[in-house]
Amino acid sequence: MISLAAVGGVALVELGMALTPGPNMIHLASRAITQGRRAGLVSLSGTAVGFLCYLLAAAAGLSALFAAVPLAFTVVKLAGATYLAYLAWSMLKPGGRSPFAPAQDLPPVSDARLFSMGLLTNLLNPKIALMYAALLPQFMDPQAGPDWAQLLQLGGVQIIVGISVNALIMLGAARVSRFLAARPRVMTAQRFASGGLLGVFALRTALSRTPVSA
Repeated sequence: MISLAAVGGVALVELGMALTPGPNMIHLASRAITQGRRAGLVSLSGTAVGFLCYLLAAAAGLSALFAAVPLAFTVVKLAGATYLAYLAWSMLKPGGRSPFAPAQDLPPVSDARLFSMGLLTNLLNPKIALMYAALLPQFMDPQAGPDWAQLLQLGGVQIIVGISVNALIMLGAARVSRFLAARPRVMTAQRFASGGLLGVFALRTALSRTPVSA
């Protein structure tokens, strides 16, 4: 059985990661603003399934694979760092956009497409890959039971926190967008803060160490 300290640690890490602008936030905010809350909820359901896919992969030995084959982890982390750096630059460059000022001309799409887009966005999100491959194993205790059981419990904590935060972001996206649109300077400050955080996370991702096998 995992400890309360492990639960709290995973919850805090996931809270920080979920609040850092990234692919999930951009996608959910864009859909909620342009197509309504229902579309955002359908997209969020795809995001939730993406979390479950990573959780099952982790329980099946994803972190052990990366520990056994360091090159595989290096490829994943550098690809993730590059993608995060690209997202940071897209916000910091002249004419960049805030996550809460997405393109307003996104065409409406079907529920199936919304679900699949939410799923793929999460599966291709480097932050989530690193969470399961490198961060969750750090909260495991050899005395707390089988690795797979601990990963399922820790992953459950991550999913609850991640979905809750993403749901709040999605539900409030339209209101936040209107608030920022009426305050250009605040919008600019938010954009630079978001881009800066993404840049920091890109650097931390690139410098992260290969997970150690339990």
